[in-house]
This record gives sequence, C-alpha cells and structure tokens, in this order.
Amino acid sequence: MKKICLLAIAGLFVVSIVHATVIREKFATDPALDGWQVFGDTNLFQWDSSNHVLDVTWDSTQPTNSYYYLPLDRTYTMADSFYVQFDLQLSDAVAVNSGAPLAIGLLHFSDATNSGFSRGDVTATNVCEFDYYPAYVYAEQPYPASVDATLIDASGNYNFAYDNLTMNPGVTYRVVLIHQAGAGTISGEIFTNGQPVSWLPFTYGSDGDFQVDTLSINNYSDDGYDSILAHGTVGNLAFASPLPVGLISAPAAGQVQFLSDTNWLYTAEQSTNLVCWTPAAPALSGNGTNLLLQATNLPVDHAFYRVRADLP
Repeated sequence: MKKICLLAIAGLFVVSIVHATVIREKFATDPALDGWQVFGDTNLFQWDSSNHVLDVTWDSTQPTNSYYYLPLDRTYTMADSFYVQFDLQLSDAVAVNSGAPLAIGLLHFSDATNSGFSRGDVTATNVCEFDYYPAYVYAEQPYPASVDATLIDASGNYNFAYDNLTMNPGVTYRVVLIHQAGAGTISGEIFTNGQPVSWLPFTYGSDGDFQVDTLSINNYSDDGYDSILAHGTVGNLAFASPLPVGLISAPAAGQVQFLSDTNWLYTAEQSTNLVCWTPAAPALSGNGTNLLLQATNLPVDHAFYRVRADLP
C-alpha cells in the first residue's frame, strides 16, 4: 500500500495568505524609482538596463560595509514567516586566505550601518541571508566552496544550513530562503533551470529571536586577512510575507490541495527519503482559491510531498 505524507518543512508552506506583502524587483526599470538606495560605495552596484539585472562587485577589502537596499514595510521577527528569492549569476569569485561571504538577504538597517557591525570580526546581529564562500586553500589544505542560509540573532548567535556547492561562472542560480514563523532557523534551496541542485542539508547553531527590516545586497568589509573578490549579476529579487500557501490537504494518493495566491507558481515535489526532492508534476499558476496538484508518477512504496512556490 502506498503511504502518502505531507510535511511542514523547507519549501512546504502551511499558513494564511491574508494581508500578504509581496515585493518584486525585476530591474526592468531604474530600481531607484522603486525606492532602492545605496549605503557606502556606489561603484559596487550598477543597474544594467539592457539585461534587467544589477551588476554587483563583492570586494571585501573595501574599508566599510556597503549595501544596495530597500526598506521593508515593517520589522519582521521570529514570529513572522517570510520568503526571499533571487537569481544569481557569477562571472568570477575568488577567496583569499579563508575567504569572506558574498551575501544577499535581510538586515536590520540600524544595526548593519553601525560602526560596530562586522561580519569579518563576528560582531554582526540581526541578519537573515544567503552566503557564498568560494573554495580556498589554507596551509596547503584545500577547502570546498560553501553555500549557506545564515541567520544571526539579536545576540549575535549563528544558525545556518549549508552545503558544499561550487557556483559555476555563467550559470544562473535561483536561490530561495524560507523562514517559518516561530523558528530560530532559516532553510534554503538552490535551483538551476527549475531543477534543484542543493537543499542545504547540513545545519549548525542555536536558536534566537531576531529583527530584520531591510532587503539588501551586501558587500561586507573583511577582517583584514580573509577576503573575497567576486563579480556577478542579481535579478528577480523578491520578498514575501507571510508564506504563499494556505491550509494543505491530501484528497487522494499523490494529490495536494491548498489555498493559493495568484502571484505565485506552484510545484508539487516528492521524496522517498526526505533528502532528495524532485518535481512530481508540472508547475501551475495560483488561482486565488483552492488549487489541486496531482503527482504524475507515484512511487511504488511510499512518498512525502511538499509544495514549492516561485514568483515567475
């Protein structure tokens, strides 16, 4: 007998979608007209009007932190669920010594612009972001590249999910970060051409409350020894809260039904081991009411299902 289970984990959203906030920046027009601003070195961020992306240089040897940022409508905490999405394509990324992070995500602006805030010196607080660390060699020992979903709470404690993945030049990666209401952690997934390449399966750290109020692309100043130099583009940058799926039910084997939102594209994913997830059916656009997703190839024995939501 087939066993079908629904799980409230990364990528599966079980929340109300009333009074949703959705911020979407496709960079089709000058982002400054939408309220985007620069703190610090303006030369690190350049809008590409032809390709509808933001050209970014991450150079941690710069003396101060710099941010390309958009204030959110309010402050979000551990009690809130939210979602961050963006497309990232790198031209190059090089670590010096132990490296430093290439970062995109959420900040508490007054903390991030304080002179005592330093990612390199581990004095940062109230951060919820994606980090990429290129591979490096230290004391003749090679260390792999790392992709991280990093949460730093109000007391400076770290919690992160990660994977050892190299982001290859010229490849566009869709990065998704998810925070479930009440959690002291964030989860993430990375896709190329709609196919998952990492679920950030490894976790570390402690839980703690936090505050974030700013969507931001971050160039952090390093500790004077470990650094990063990278060039790339950021596109399709988005923030949403709460998460875009209502109450989920399973009417039959391989079926998932839930309250949907018309802004989103939904994909049912299935797994037999809670580690590797694959699309179970073609994606469908939300209809503003109950949406039914039907798996096309049910496993012989058992399956776990979840719902992935993307802003198209």
